[in-house]
Order: sequence, then C-alpha cells, then structure tokens
Amino acid sequence: MLGICRGRRKFLAASLTVLCIPAITWLYLFAGSLEDGKPVSLSPLESQPHSPRYAAASQRERESLEVRVREVEEENRALRRQLSLAQGRAPAHRHGNHSKTYSMEEGTGDSENLRAGIVAGNSSECGQQPVVEKCETIHVAIVCAGYNASRDVVTLVKSVLFHRRNPLHFHLIADSIAEQILATLFQTWMVPAVRVDFYNADELKSEVSWIPNKHYSGIYGLMKLVLTKTLPANLERVIVLDTDITFATDIAELWAVFHKFKGQQVLGLVENQSDWYLGNLWKNHRPWPALGRGYNTGVILLLLDKLRKMKWEQMWRLTAERELMGMLSTSLADQDIFNAVIKQNPFLVYQLPCFWNVQLSDHTRSEQCYRDVSDLKVIHWNSPKKLRVKNKHVEFFRNLYLTFLEYDGNLLRRELFGCPSEADVNSENLQKQLSELDEDDLCYEFRRERFTVHRTHLYFLHYEYEPASDNTDVTLVAQLSMDRLQMLEAICKHWEGPISLALYLSDAEAQQFLRYAQGSEVLMSRHNVAYHIVYKEGQFYPVNLLRNVAMKHVGTPYMFLSDIDFLPMYGLYEYLRKSVIQLDLANTKKAMIVPAFETLRYRLSFPKSKAELLSMLDMGTLFTFRYHVWTKGHAPTNFAKWRTATTPYRVEWEADFEPYVVVRRDCPEYDRRFVGFGWNKVAHIMELDAQEYEFIVLPNAYMIHMPHAPSFDITKFRSNKQYRICLKTLKEEFQQDMSRRYGFAALKYLTAENNS
Repeated sequence: MLGICRGRRKFLAASLTVLCIPAITWLYLFAGSLEDGKPVSLSPLESQPHSPRYAAASQRERESLEVRVREVEEENRALRRQLSLAQGRAPAHRHGNHSKTYSMEEGTGDSENLRAGIVAGNSSECGQQPVVEKCETIHVAIVCAGYNASRDVVTLVKSVLFHRRNPLHFHLIADSIAEQILATLFQTWMVPAVRVDFYNADELKSEVSWIPNKHYSGIYGLMKLVLTKTLPANLERVIVLDTDITFATDIAELWAVFHKFKGQQVLGLVENQSDWYLGNLWKNHRPWPALGRGYNTGVILLLLDKLRKMKWEQMWRLTAERELMGMLSTSLADQDIFNAVIKQNPFLVYQLPCFWNVQLSDHTRSEQCYRDVSDLKVIHWNSPKKLRVKNKHVEFFRNLYLTFLEYDGNLLRRELFGCPSEADVNSENLQKQLSELDEDDLCYEFRRERFTVHRTHLYFLHYEYEPASDNTDVTLVAQLSMDRLQMLEAICKHWEGPISLALYLSDAEAQQFLRYAQGSEVLMSRHNVAYHIVYKEGQFYPVNLLRNVAMKHVGTPYMFLSDIDFLPMYGLYEYLRKSVIQLDLANTKKAMIVPAFETLRYRLSFPKSKAELLSMLDMGTLFTFRYHVWTKGHAPTNFAKWRTATTPYRVEWEADFEPYVVVRRDCPEYDRRFVGFGWNKVAHIMELDAQEYEFIVLPNAYMIHMPHAPSFDITKFRSNKQYRICLKTLKEEFQQDMSRRYGFAALKYLTAENNS
C-alpha cells in the first residue's frame, strides 16, 4: 500500500509540475470562491456578491486574466517539452556515490522525517500530517532599500500570499524610502492575517559599514548578519529572503523544515549552484573560504534563539575581521561571511534541498537540480542582470515570474478560512461605514466608492529631487490612466520642474507602464517625476482620490493643479516661481489661475508667446477651453480682459467655476464623493472660495488642452440618465455639507446655483 501511495504521489507531483503556476492561477480564479469545499470569507473591499453589476465586472476581469494565462501557457509549452525531454534523458535511478542526486529527500536531515514535514499543499490522501499548525504564524524577514527594490518585494509577497494558508508576519528591514512605500502599500492592501513591522535599516549601517563590499547590493546586502540583534528578542525563528525570490509553493512547507534541525544546526541553506567558491570561473579568481561549493544566502532559515545563545554576533565579526586581512573586501556581501563562518563550523548548517533556492545566475548549475526533481519551490534571480540572465530555460522561469508580476493583488485579499484575523481598526471602521449604506439606493455604487480603499504603490520609479532653497518651488500635479500615457513625454518637455502623478492602473497595466517608461529616453532622463500607482478597483474612475494621492506626496511649497491632457506653456515653471514671490503666496490665501485654452487639432505648432497665442485665437486655431460645451466652467477668468492684461487681476467666484490653479501645499483636498465625470474640480474650487482664497489670474500664463477620444466616464455620463441623477444628488449633498461647515457664508452657493 505504501508503495502505491508513493507512486501515486510521484505521478501527481510530475503532473502538477507540467501545469505549473499559470494553471494554478487559472484554477484559483475559477475555484477561488471555495476553499476546502467551503465558501471563503471575503473582505469588505473584495466584493459585493449581491450586486449584478459587480458580478459582470468580476466576470470580465476573470475572462481577461484567463486569456492572459492561456497566452503564457502557449509560450511555455515548447519549453516544458524541452524540460521533459531533459528529464527523460536523465537516469531513472542512481546508485551509490557515483553522482549527486537532487530529490525530495535531499538534505542533511532524516529523509523520512523530511517527507513527513511537507504540509498538506503537496501531499496526497496517503499522506503526512502537517508539522505546521493550521493557524500558526510564519515569520519572514526581508531587507529592502530604495525605490526599485520595493517593486521586487511586491512580487515576492504576491507569490507568498498566493499559496499561503497561514497567517504571515513580515519583518522588513528598510530604509526610509522603502518604508514609506511599503507601509502605504500594505496599509492600503488590507490583506487579512498579515502583519508588517519595519526596522530602520539606516540605523543599522554602523553595524556593518566597516566591511568593504563590492557587491551590487551595497551596504544593505550585509544586514542579514545583524538580524539576531535587530529582530525582537522573543522571536525564535524566521525565514530570511532576498527580494528577487519567487515562491511556487506554500511557504509553510519551508517553515516546517525547522523541525528537521538537530543538535547545533541553526542555519538552513541551499548549496550554491555555481562554481564561484570553487575558484575556477576565471584566471586568478580568489573567492572567500567556503565548504565545497558553499551556500547561497538568498533563502535562509534562522534559529534566532539558538544563534543568540551561540554568540552569533561575536562569531561572524571575528571571522570577518580575520578574513578581511587577506581578502580586503567581500564580493558577495553577507554570503561570503556566512560561508567563512560555516567553513570553520560545519555543524551549524542544515542543508536544504536544492529546490528551495533554484539559482538563476549566468554561471548557474541549477539545471542539475530542476532536471532531477519533480517540482521547484523557490526561484531566485541571483544576478544583477535579473531576468536577462543567460540560461537556456530562462523563458520558462521568466514566465512563472511574470505570472505573479501581473497578477491582480486585489484577489489576494481573502480571509484565511478558520483562522481569526487580528482586529484592525481601519478595516473595522470601513466595514461600519459600508454597513451604514443602503444597498437598495440607486446611487449606492457612487456612495460606496467614497469608502473604497485602493491599493497604492508610491514612487513606482526612482525619484530624486531636492526643492529649491528659496522656497518658491512648484510641483505640477495630475492624474491619468493607461489611455493617456502618450501625454507624459510632451508634458516633461514643457515643464522642467517637479511633477507628481497618480496613475490608475491594473497590475498588468503597471508593468506595461514600467516598460514604456524604461524605454523612453525623455522619461528616464527625468528623476524629478514621482509616479504613484493606484490600482484599479470598482467600476468608477476615482478622479479625486487620484488627485489627493498626487497632492499628498508633493515635496515643494506650492502646487500647480493641472490635468494630464494639458500642455503648459514653455517657461511656465519659472514664471510661476516668480509669481509666487510677486503675489506673496507664502503669507496670503491666493489661488493663481493659469488661463486654459484648447485646440481641436492633433498636430499643433505650440505658441511660444502670448502674442502668438492671441494670433492663433483670432485665426480659429485655438479656442478658450470648453467655450462651446461648458462656458460657465472658465468664463469668470475673463478672457477678454486677459488679452490686454499686463498685471495680475482678481476675479470673483461664480457657479460652476473650475479653473486650473496654483496654490500652497496646505490647500484642502478634493472631495472623494465625486468620481468619474462631473463636478470634481467645481467642488474643490467652491471649497477654496469658502475658505476665502482670492482668485488671481496671471496675465502671461497659459495652458492648452490637447484633443483625445472621449473617456469612458464621460460616455457613461452622456448615455446614462441614472448617472446624471446621482451626480445631481451628490452635488446637492455636497452643498448641504458646505452649509454645515461654513455657515451663513455658504448660502451663496445655493443661491448662485439656483440662478445659474
């Protein structure tokens, strides 16, 4: 019977390997609402299951992702055949010590115990009892620094969340940049049964800065050495991961391996899958001392309590000091020092099977691993080239990685069945707010959007900018979706100052944007553009939420609140900085208006001066913005006066006024109840007026709206009567709120509206 079970297990494992991650993704989507045969409890952000509109939108998303998964499977089919042929050529059985065999049982621990330690995710009904308790928390430590590293962390976390069935506690050793990005991401992601703690990497620099390091990871690549001091004293064990790791299995299986440690074993590591430590890669190659091929530190199991008792800090420091006298610097950061310690103390290591760290560097010998094992559990892109490494099977592994890269993170917001989550104040408040809404209200979807928490990834690309010391700096603020990407290069050419952009994208679109930006010389030459990704959720474009995200992360004293479809005049950045001083914006509540014009031509010889613009107005090449469809929006700017004005002039607020303005960074936010099309800027200008801002028109400033296809939201507004009714209802409720907040002074808004 045992033989039959083992045979069945091997057959199932081989079959699952061929299907791999894309197939798992497909199955997850179409069986994702069930777990262990029972409905999975969803978070309030995930769905409104009784809403037919939600069901339709959800079905479209699933169909879209299904098409993507099928494409990936087609691309992988040939590579899977190659891998199968390679496996077929390998001997079915190996005997004695003639060659090294990589298998499920590989390692220095007892093989039968290792089999018993694999959790239910890869076991059959023949099988083993999981060593990891159902709701046991798994602790994971990651060192992360900088803007780009935060993107890698997200992909790693997605792969872990996709497979996990246990609560997770992430310990992130991060610099200030990565902490800001990842703290916001996890806070807005709101994944149940996930806790995140941060540890200041900058404070740890002094612990390792004395070690010269040539590795591309820099000083942060040495910080795994000090985890025993950094992590909480009561934390007994932790899985330590590099950011360039992708999981293809439940991390609980790796957590279970801790039970295999015996005696003085305190480090779980996979053997290095290259000849680096053998010293034969090139002439005069002189690596640090290591045991045989050495060990790779991309995946480490650390028994922290035992390491502390062994005085780990003293052990590695003495070893590093001794070796640096001859080696002068490390080449592979912490890995060199770990290996030097292990060389002197081999008993510290429990050797993990190779599939827990399949290393894909240029000189990798990992094929010896994945040729001989039935499934791979962790993929490690341990090369500065990352996905561009030279490996004949790299396309296969790259597609596994891309599956998680583009996977919709919102689908990972599922509760763990049977495992109570820790109380979260934000989540509880959100549920309370949602419960107070009437689902039978025809405007329910509009009202619900106001409380939706959108997953947000700040500073998606590298950002580097120091505001001018004279405190006159101005940041252009705008928001956009995928269909407006083509405007980015033109805006960068017209505006040389800092820019803060909020982009409303899906996970897959975020990767398309990344490729677009990295392929653009114009965008890559600009380090003062902050790109903040707000991930898609719901059926409305959250225009004012996007504006608020972009505004919140402005680092200059002043903001130019624009839209992505407008090109500012050449030199506007410097002109606004001079106007800030002239109008004393620092000490007065003013909103400087930049007059808006438009063209109906897709190709326009952009006017380089006010005189040239006036000539184009007279010729009919340009028009005042929206003069033919929404005159009230910009009429108070008084374009007739602007034509001859040479000094700034004041204008009064009027109903439906929505100019583009320059204000101090501390101005009020946009009202989130307005989504999609209609009244989103009007409400903000009304609030500025209620707070007694003066509206000052700049005589030598202008911006031009470029033509584009109608947005999806304006199409809905024009074609859907209920949409227009709901917008009118929200508008009336906003005006009532204004009356409550600003009292008698706000009555003029109701009067003006009735007279307009």
